[in-house]
Amino acid sequence: MPAVTIEDTSRLARVPSASDARQRAVASVTTAPKGYEGEGFPVRRAFGGVDLAVLDPFVHLDQIGEVNYAPGEPKGTPWHPHRGFETVTYMMDGVIMHADSTGGGGVISDGDTQWMTAGKGILHIETPPHDVVAAGGWFHGLQLWVNLPRALKWIDPRYQDLEGSAVTLLTTPDTGSLLRVIAGELGGHRGPGSTHTPMTMVHASLAPGARTVLPWPVDFNCLVYTLGGRGAVGPSRRPVETGQLTVFGDGDAFIVEADAHQDTRTGALEVLFLGGRAIREPVAWYGPFVMNTMDEIRQAFEDFQAGRLGRVPPDHPLAPTTEVAPETDSSLD
Repeated sequence: MPAVTIEDTSRLARVPSASDARQRAVASVTTAPKGYEGEGFPVRRAFGGVDLAVLDPFVHLDQIGEVNYAPGEPKGTPWHPHRGFETVTYMMDGVIMHADSTGGGGVISDGDTQWMTAGKGILHIETPPHDVVAAGGWFHGLQLWVNLPRALKWIDPRYQDLEGSAVTLLTTPDTGSLLRVIAGELGGHRGPGSTHTPMTMVHASLAPGARTVLPWPVDFNCLVYTLGGRGAVGPSRRPVETGQLTVFGDGDAFIVEADAHQDTRTGALEVLFLGGRAIREPVAWYGPFVMNTMDEIRQAFEDFQAGRLGRVPPDHPLAPTTEVAPETDSSLD
């Protein structure tokens, strides 16, 4: 899990201490169920079993891997549609290509983020390059779905390709943690991602035994997902481990600490800090569409079948040899 790193964290700007702030208590800790996505790559469903109202403005989070593929094993997704939200794909290990029905595309590699606003609708594909499939190797990433408010669900699609080198790197007062701010603000420092919904997304690496108390906007929810390792969260030091999501209650700051011994490949506790301002609108979610009503979901399926969410250019290098499918049964009766 290399992502973007730096050996001497003392050279980085430090997030101010929040030890005197009102600490958030732990509201819940849940363990992500495991499954498979796309053409068969393993995922952990990080938000499994958690009420959408608590997650708002977020809808879905998959931890992809961590897996060490043998040659010929790396997998991706077929072409598929989206409407009504944004997908955020962050790669910590490995390489994946993406392309869409508007002609956009790019490569996401170690530490890069692809931020795709589906808006009124788009078709896209995510797949490892041929040389990566042939060679195999480590593959680890995540994909987050961020809801869009009703007023923005019909905007034109757009991409942000955020290179790892653009991520804002910070540390804690004791320099025991590396904080990669991908989007939003942390302690007065902003990440490169441009978001429609106010939010913050940080990938943190805590050295063994490190403890951090981070400031957090009082009007944001506060989620901490353990990507790898063991530690504790909150004033009560609730134990957490790989694949567990912590939901914090109200407050101005939260506490995370790493166990003295870690079994991760990086030797650190790897966690994702996530929070945003709730949209507080009805959510109708079915397969690849996130709207406000089920009538809008039915319309999305009709528009997809009619080609109104875009068509794959027939001469595209990643053009499908079979018909594009919406990844789910379109019968809503």
